[in-house]
Amino acid sequence: MKLFLYAKEHHFAIPSFNVTSSSAINAVLEAARDAKSPVIIQLSQGGAQFFAGKGLSNDGQAASILGSVAAAHHVRNVAKAYGVPVILHSDHCA
Repeated sequence: MKLFLYAKEHHFAIPSFNVTSSSAINAVLEAARDAKSPVIIQLSQGGAQFFAGKGLSNDGQAASILGSVAAAHHVRNVAKAYGVPVILHSDHCA
């Protein structure tokens, strides 16, 4: 919530990007770092499934859940190295 209040006080929007892979996440983090901007990283159900790997069955949304968790771990660890504040949005994922 603090990040949204900060953006409101300073009159800027926080950009949001849908991702399907670690390379897409890294590209978003690099761009956010270069722009000196916080960022929202989003995962859809299909995007999270793709993150886990197309070879996995998504019965019971298992691959979507696995991909969402894997992406969250990646974002949490790599965002620190980029020094970028990140909001992770995965509520549309399983």
